[in-house]
Parts: sequence; structure tokens; C-alpha cells
Amino acid sequence: MKFGYSEVCLDHDTGARHPETPDRLRAIREGLKREHGVEYVDAAPVDRAAVEAVHDPAYVAEFHEFCDDGGGNWDPDTVAVERTWDAALQSAGLARWAAETALDGTNGRSTPFAIGRPPGHHAETDDAMGFCFVNNVAVAAQAALSERAERVAVIDWDVHHGNGTQEIFYDRDDVFFASLHEDGIYPGTGEVDETGTGDGDGYTLNVPLPAGAGDAEYEAVVEDAVAPAVADFDPDLLLVSAGFDAHRHDPISRMRVSTEGYGVLTDRVRGIAADADAALGFVLEGGYGLDVLAEGVRMVHEVFDGRKPVEPDDGVDDDVERLVDDVRRAHGLGEK
Repeated sequence: MKFGYSEVCLDHDTGARHPETPDRLRAIREGLKREHGVEYVDAAPVDRAAVEAVHDPAYVAEFHEFCDDGGGNWDPDTVAVERTWDAALQSAGLARWAAETALDGTNGRSTPFAIGRPPGHHAETDDAMGFCFVNNVAVAAQAALSERAERVAVIDWDVHHGNGTQEIFYDRDDVFFASLHEDGIYPGTGEVDETGTGDGDGYTLNVPLPAGAGDAEYEAVVEDAVAPAVADFDPDLLLVSAGFDAHRHDPISRMRVSTEGYGVLTDRVRGIAADADAALGFVLEGGYGLDVLAEGVRMVHEVFDGRKPVEPDDGVDDDVERLVDDVRRAHGLGEK
């Protein structure tokens, strides 16, 4: 598997007590040391125009000036230093590389995974939030649409709702966005009835899962709601906003996904992409337990390297069954 990585992303220094630290990338690299077939690519950063393709130019200028002035707290959670500007352009560049590499048709073991930081899926058109300044997956999707693709799907399995990605594409019909997230936590968005507006009506799919959802629930959601909706959309490119903070041992969530469960999710999205004849790439989002973050990324690699993940044998929670039916009805898929 090919991993987009750059030392520039380590220069975004959030401080010793912040959960989103450079050690996240170091842990991933350490976890991949003993894996077969790992290749690293130091892709080029994006330029300002690529960022302004999905963000308000006034916000981009404000963010640039904020970093030039030495940074600080944009909000209580979102911290920048002078080098954060360069790290953000680099992180978005790695995401763009993942989209481009996927569209080049290099699949199988060389499937691209961008492991940049800061993460991006909370960054909205005109604001930074939730550790995010530039919406990496949105930059990548827009670059693909501008150059080579007609339709792009994004599946976001981070434990937090990808409000920024949703907001950027909410009124468009060339991007389908699906988010699987824990209900009732930051940022408080992502209800089932948030399905898009105008031309984008029906192209946003949200699954706000109850706390404690685990492997069986996530698999059911992907199989019964996300997969048929993506199939109807028929994308040319599928990007995964891959956060690993729904892991049962992550310090900031209450979900119960196992490392093996991330393998099952990886296998499922690979199948969704194959069925749609879509290119497939991964973009890192959250994950704040260093060991389990490394395990999750390593599991994605191992699935593409030939490992067959163990299927969950638990039953699906009744509340999640009802939730899946609600999502299917909201998107005209009917009950199972």
C-alpha cells in the first residue's frame, strides 16, 4: 500500500497536552515498520488556489495571516503555530495525491492512503474548527472533479460528524457524502434528516449511531444504507475520511469498534468501490489513542495486502436496526 507522508506535517505543533499531536504520525510509521509492501510518497503541497476552490478566500487569507503572526488558539480546541500554514497545505496535498493516485488506476496493494495532519473534515467554507483548518478531503475531491472525475463519493467513518465536508458540498450533486458518527457529541450536527439542499438534495447521508455501537452495527450500516446509496450515485472516485477514534480504546469516544472491525469496514468500502468501478483512496482524519490509531491504519494496509478480516458474530442492536431503516427511508431506499 502507498502512504502519502511528509515531515512537514510534524511542524504543526499543538502543544504537549493537545490530543492531535505529531506523535500520531510517528505512531503510525512505527506501527507500519514490520509490514510488507509499505511504500511512502512525499507528495507536493497544494497551492493557495486549490484551498480557495473549497474555502472562502477571505478565510484563507485570515488563516494565513494568523499563522504568519505566530498562531495561537483559533478556538479553544484548534491551535496553530507559524508552521501550521505549511503543514495544512502539505496535508491537503497528500489528500490530493491520494485522489490522483487512485484515479491513475493503481489499485490493489498500491491503494493510496494520505497520512497527513492537521486533519480536515471539520473545516467549513469560512472557518476552522475541531483541530481542522483546511478540509483535506474536500480539496482532494474538488481537484478530482476539476480535472478527471464527474462524481466523487466520500465515506467518513470518523467518530465525529464531518460537518465541514457536508457543508462544503451540501448543495451540490457531484459529491455524495456519507458520515457514520457517534450521536450527541462534537460538533452536534449530522442528523438523519440532513440530506442536502437544492441540487444536493439526497446527496448527503448521515448515520448518527448511539454510543456503544460496535463492529456489527457499523457493518450493518455500511451494508444496508451506505452501500446501496453509493451504488445509486455511481461515483468515479470514492474517498474514505478514515478516522480511527471510534475504536473501543480511543480516549475521546464511547464507541466499541475493534481493530478487526476496521478491517471489515475496509473490506466493505473496497467492495463498494469495486462494484461501482470507482477509484479508491484513504485520507486520515482522527484517532487519538496512539496504539490503536497505529493498529487501525496497519489493519487497512493488511486488508489490502491480502488479510481476510474476521466478521463480527454479534447481533445488531435494535436501535441501530431502526436507525438504518430511518436512513433508508430518508434516501428513498425503503425498509430492508
